[in-house]
Amino acid sequence: MRPLRPTAATAGTPRLPGARPPVAGPVPAPSDSLSGAGGTAPAPDRPRPRARLGAWAELLRVSALFSVPGDALAGAAAVGRRPGRGTALAVGASLCLYEAGMALNDWADREEDAIDRPHRPIPSGRVAPAAALTAAGALTAAGLALAARAGRPALAVASGLAATVWAYDLHLKHTRLGPAAMASARALDLLLGATATATGRGGPATGRGGSGAGLGGSRGGLGGETPKASRSASPPAPGAQRRRDASTRSVHPLRAALPSALVLGGHTYAVTAVSRHEAQGGSTSAPLAALAGVAALGAAVLHPRPVRGATGDVPGSPVPTGAERLLLPAFTGTYLRTSAVPLLHAALNPSPPLTQRAVGGGIRAMIPLQAALAARAGAPLVGLAAMGLVPLARALARKVSPT
Repeated sequence: MRPLRPTAATAGTPRLPGARPPVAGPVPAPSDSLSGAGGTAPAPDRPRPRARLGAWAELLRVSALFSVPGDALAGAAAVGRRPGRGTALAVGASLCLYEAGMALNDWADREEDAIDRPHRPIPSGRVAPAAALTAAGALTAAGLALAARAGRPALAVASGLAATVWAYDLHLKHTRLGPAAMASARALDLLLGATATATGRGGPATGRGGSGAGLGGSRGGLGGETPKASRSASPPAPGAQRRRDASTRSVHPLRAALPSALVLGGHTYAVTAVSRHEAQGGSTSAPLAALAGVAALGAAVLHPRPVRGATGDVPGSPVPTGAERLLLPAFTGTYLRTSAVPLLHAALNPSPPLTQRAVGGGIRAMIPLQAALAARAGAPLVGLAAMGLVPLARALARKVSPT
């Protein structure tokens, strides 16, 4: 409330620190009411740039962004390729489509959030609904444009991903198909990284040399087995790289990346099922089911992967390198600890805060899961690079909630 101006009766009294000095001439009657007679409400202060930036960061849930690049890295590892230009384009497309989904989600839930979560940016008036919808459309267009730079196969996968995101936010999330739709979106994101990497690089599994590989193109493309002339021209891969060549050269990249995509999709399904209760809480069965699913996924990641060669499936598993033997259990243990502990707390006490914490833990746990999938595919250093995002995600989550 603004300080009252002094009147004639009080002009001689001492002035309080910070109060205005007496003004000569007639003094208008004070009006402290926002709607009283004879006065008008003061114009609200325009939000400062930093406050506007914070509102958009909260709307887009930027702390959850660090769970996105690992999808493309795990997809690249699943097809036996080193991350390259196609992988970078897939990461950019994934980030845009992920943020488009965040903006569209809050726009679609603005009336529901006005009751359950009035502090969110749209119901609190810090972000206009039209601005959120415009941002969702612009980010979707940007994501598809980046995917197109990686080739038509990557654009096809990205288009399916964008359609799934919009269908989920506008309708499916309020139906029984909601968790399945969100799981499909995350699985498609990993497949986008696999497809963009395979078609964008076009070289052998080591990621060196080779020309562009389209559908039915040259070596390592989406068209199947490598031509004989290309095989004879490429040098033999040593050690562990030879095993990755044998397991991916004759396999369609989408088929090679499908097991990793299913694991990541299964985790996303469990987290989404719990998130449906984060506003009111009260569900014990959802955290318990998610806890069982997380344990099963961790066991599946640790299970030896089959060898697939040019002549077909070969029973058994390849001999893991020292880095794989060390990093795969470490990544998987981090995944289990990050996701399982909050889920157990939410099952014992299904309050909204603990349920939201379980959802946040499930989102952060995607990073070590992506790292474990990369290590399991024979790329432990790629997994180690993905794990470098964990401290950043944890630090930013203290400022901006991922849920």
